[in-house]
Amino acid sequence: MFKHGAGRGTKATQPEEGINDAMAPPGRTGFIIAAAALLSLPAVGLIVDWGGLAWADERALLLLRAQDGNGGFVPGPRWLTQFLTDLTALGGISLLAPITLVISAYLWATGRPHTGLFLTLTVATGWLLSRALKSLYDRARPEAVPHLVEVSSASFPSGHAMNSAIVYLTLAAILAEGREQPTKRQFLYLTAVALVFLIGLSRLYLGVHYPTDVLAGWSFGAGWAILCWIAASRFREGSPPHLLRN
Repeated sequence: MFKHGAGRGTKATQPEEGINDAMAPPGRTGFIIAAAALLSLPAVGLIVDWGGLAWADERALLLLRAQDGNGGFVPGPRWLTQFLTDLTALGGISLLAPITLVISAYLWATGRPHTGLFLTLTVATGWLLSRALKSLYDRARPEAVPHLVEVSSASFPSGHAMNSAIVYLTLAAILAEGREQPTKRQFLYLTAVALVFLIGLSRLYLGVHYPTDVLAGWSFGAGWAILCWIAASRFREGSPPHLLRN
């Protein structure tokens, strides 16, 4: 809320230039986007439970593998397999957790404790939701192709897709804060989106998730990141970028 002077000649206080469009979509539009993204997971979950898209799910996995001439399917070039195996680690909680803690500690140390707390809570709650959703749907891992990495949890939704979307999109929003040049903000968001996309794709190539697992993870993760940002921006009155500043 902006205060207006009551006396003659008093100018209305104006928000700083460039701050209103630095974050996730504000207000009703942002809430609608977040709600649609979050609700897409149960929608896809219903389709999965009914057996819909099962053929398409398996066919997509087979398209990412080469035939060995004996009716079987094998990975592509060794370098590609190694690259995607390394890349997929960027979406694992064993790496995302220390990244989150280190950056949160840095924010606290540099005088931005609210932002550090916001980042920690967003990632922690998102991870807990991921575990709860996996237990709820309890979908078996794909069997159409051999797994190229070890997995132990349920398949739906993809934890790597969901958690990487939450962490990297939230970090992009924090880094974009206060940057007036649209190109800088766009670069940060596009880089985060590209990284999240590649991590999800790596899960398909490695044979440990169906496409619907990854799509649900992407959607819910992005929705959760946006919803948390909106909630934080409404915690106090004022424009969203200043809300998390200290």
